[in-house]
Amino acid sequence: MDEYRLVLDTNVLVAAGFEPNSGSARLLEALRHGRWRMIWHRTTRRETERVLRRIPPLDWQRFAPLFRPEWEHRAELDLASFSAIEDPEDRKFAALAAATQSVLISNDDHLLARRDELPVRVLKPGEFLAELMRGGADDRH
Repeated sequence: MDEYRLVLDTNVLVAAGFEPNSGSARLLEALRHGRWRMIWHRTTRRETERVLRRIPPLDWQRFAPLFRPEWEHRAELDLASFSAIEDPEDRKFAALAAATQSVLISNDDHLLARRDELPVRVLKPGEFLAELMRGGADDRH
């Protein structure tokens, strides 16, 4: 089994919470079963928890187990290298993906608009899953 290292933008978890048949939800299900690794940093976890707790229909406790201690990246992130990303809150996700050589999964327009300029792969959940189906997701780590 190929193992992929993924950094998930908060919006992927939100989408999965609202659309149980979405690509985001399918991706989270594969993560729950240990098919891939979800790499995280304290700053990305903090943002994800804050957002999920603010949206009443979503339950943080349902998503918390995805943040496995062994997949945490503990080093500081180089946010300055990602100043081209318009939204400062998105920079930490790109920086984490770059630091860990992971694929960044996002539905965010700010990240997707700059994906050809970034030193990391940025894919929508459905794009990532489609590449896997075609056998084309070649950034295994």
